[in-house]
Amino acid sequence: MSDRSQQTPAASGSATSAALTSIAAASMALLLTGCLAAQSAEAGAPSAEGSSDAPKNVIYMIGDGMGYNHVAATNLYESGQTKYQVEGEADPDTLEELPAEPVQGYEEWDSVAMSTYPEGGSYDGEEAWSDREYVNEGFTDSAAAGTAMATGTKTENGKIGVDSSGEPLENLSERAIDTGRSAGVVTTVPFNHATPAAWAAHNADRDDYTGMATEMIDGDLDVIMGAGHPEYDDDAEHLDTPDYEYLSEEDYDRVSSGETDFDFIEDNTDFEDLATGQSTAERVFGLAQAGSTLQYERDGSSDEVGGDEMNDLIDLSTMSQGALNTLSQNDDGFHLMIEGGAIDWAGHGNDTARDVEEVLDFNEAVDTVTQWVEENSSWEETLVIVTADHETGYLGGPDDDPDHSPMTGEPDETPEVSWSSEDHTNALVPVFYRGAGSDALTEKISGTDPVRGDYLDNTAIPEVLMEEFWVREEQ
Repeated sequence: MSDRSQQTPAASGSATSAALTSIAAASMALLLTGCLAAQSAEAGAPSAEGSSDAPKNVIYMIGDGMGYNHVAATNLYESGQTKYQVEGEADPDTLEELPAEPVQGYEEWDSVAMSTYPEGGSYDGEEAWSDREYVNEGFTDSAAAGTAMATGTKTENGKIGVDSSGEPLENLSERAIDTGRSAGVVTTVPFNHATPAAWAAHNADRDDYTGMATEMIDGDLDVIMGAGHPEYDDDAEHLDTPDYEYLSEEDYDRVSSGETDFDFIEDNTDFEDLATGQSTAERVFGLAQAGSTLQYERDGSSDEVGGDEMNDLIDLSTMSQGALNTLSQNDDGFHLMIEGGAIDWAGHGNDTARDVEEVLDFNEAVDTVTQWVEENSSWEETLVIVTADHETGYLGGPDDDPDHSPMTGEPDETPEVSWSSEDHTNALVPVFYRGAGSDALTEKISGTDPVRGDYLDNTAIPEVLMEEFWVREEQ
């Protein structure tokens, strides 16, 4: 998604700004066509075949801002105990994770940590566990992190799908399509916020929502699902006056009226029918009837998980199931990015109850994906990755700073925690993975942290997929 604290209104509303947006989008499209064509020519013709253990399908699940303690807080709410806790003075020679049992099914998969810093940054575990302030500097935003995770190339904060000089980068969706697969993105926040956009767009300005919406609608993705509906507010109530912050009136009219190749859906029933198989489509644009988030931005301020009435909207699990049903119609396979985007928004807001709500929703989507693999595919042909793009809020125990303390909590109660930031951090995040090609990820270890252990860089996963599995044949 994007970062809640850095949002700025998108340009929409005047004829002049609409024209400028169209010109900019057209210019980027021409540049992108030329650059990616050159990349393709240099690399050779597409091939769906890579190494013998290449996954047919890849499902890349990202809890935006979901660091170790976001997983842990939700585990405490569900079970009263959790892994990943540390206690004591800030000292890498003495700190270690306290013993505990996994709660989520994905915690029993292969796992490592992952560094998240943007271009020009770095991570030093000795410094991170010696000085609590270390991770408050040099952190990524969701644009740079998403770009690294989707393309294998680091870039500057604020840039989507382009390098630091503004040159377009090939992403995993594009490589999937080039190798005969289908591709899609699903999120609980606006469909064109930073993380889904990194798998679908190329723009030097992460806040150019309408420009990226145009590129996504005119692109080759088979599934796009998320919030950002111009006719609904954050309580899923119909607006008297539409708000075209996330996509222009022109783009909304053409995608909702059937002027594109997408089947447009927006009602809960339409999403549910797609998820249950009552309806099918070759390409789907699903715009949930919510302004910015499915649930996080709804009215209310309860300190209890679920204490505020929920919006009557579909959840991430339902959207994910519908996307899987659509993409799996391609016998050659698919790539799907699924984002629990509002975990990050809760982190920026230091809202523990809603952070737990959002991680619960994400975890249910992981369970749905796992069930789909086991009932409709297999772990021999599908790779599932569960991770985060960065940590948000510096979530920790109630007695943190200057030392570290464990979070505590009882089942069905909001856990006792503290927040030490309203922004991102440069802390490592977890990566859980299972399925075809898993061993290749394990071989990409780039460092060892004193507390979290071995870690990958956030460029490692797309590097493996594009350089070892979904490769191009030389001409």
